[in-house]
Amino acid sequence: MPEEIILIAAVTVDGFIARHNNEITNWTKDLKLFKKQTLGHTVIVGSNTYDTLLKDLPGRKIIKYSRTKDPRQILMSIREKRCFVIGGGKTYSKFSSFLTHLFITPHPYVFNKGVRLFDLRIKELRLKFESLNSFDKKEGIFQYQYRVIKS
Repeated sequence: MPEEIILIAAVTVDGFIARHNNEITNWTKDLKLFKKQTLGHTVIVGSNTYDTLLKDLPGRKIIKYSRTKDPRQILMSIREKRCFVIGGGKTYSKFSSFLTHLFITPHPYVFNKGVRLFDLRIKELRLKFESLNSFDKKEGIFQYQYRVIKS
């Protein structure tokens, strides 16, 4: 199992990752940062999110997650030190108890409905701020990096 299991997500300021399950997310402005951080790593992506990708993610090993699969078994099959969970809301929820870090990039939108970051009920996560990654100061886009505090 990887030592680092990182949720990476672009979110609206009200906590949504998409307007609906089949949205092709073209409102995010941090794709260069996403690519830089995930390149060369395994990424776990839910089947709905996978279907909305405009193209494959070259340079990454993609594991397509469906609700019939066991998150622990998937993670046990990964031999790398680091992997990323890249969405969607149900997938983030299913892997929430295994997460070691969250990389969250708020964007200047309020959807007021849609797919939440965690689309299912999860146990509370306690986080420790680690760093702020400035992506686009003019647009006010920064990535917040947190470590999950395990009790």
